[in-house]
This record gives sequence, C-alpha cells and structure tokens, in this order.
Amino acid sequence: SADSPALPAAYVRGKTDIYEYLHSVLEKRIMILDGAMGTMIQTHKLGEAEYRGERFKDFHAPEGLKGNNDLLSITQPHIIAGIHEQYLAAG
Repeated sequence: SADSPALPAAYVRGKTDIYEYLHSVLEKRIMILDGAMGTMIQTHKLGEAEYRGERFKDFHAPEGLKGNNDLLSITQPHIIAGIHEQYLAAG
C-alpha cells in the first residue's frame, strides 16, 4: 500500500552486500530467517557437558540436557553465532 515503506532492491548473490541488505530490510520490518539449525549443531558433536556448560553443570535433569538446542544460546553462544554467520555468508 501507499503507507508501507519501500523495501530495498532485491538481494542478488555476488552483487549485493548481504549485511547491508539485511540491515536495510530490518530497519523497515521484522524478518524471519530459517535454516537447518539442528543439522548444523549436530556437526559439532556436542556432549552432555557442552550442552550444560558451566552455568548448568549441576542442574538436576534426570533425562539430561543434551539435545536441548535452545540452551546452546546460553551455554555455547559462539557455536550458535557461528552457524548464523555461516548462513549469512551463504546468502
């Protein structure tokens, strides 16, 4: 509609800087980025200790915390950030 802000030109791999493009879109609206996070996390072959990290090393969880991928944003943020960076680099 006429009230909607104009979006930037389309992203073209190899011609458009992905970071500038995403920044310009994110200034105007919310974006949802999707990727195979679980698959990428599995390549790191993390064990129970890595999922727990220092923060949850003594947390009582009878079934364990391994496989709780959301927890990795707290216990292994460098891994999650690295995966997102790979997605951005891939376009």
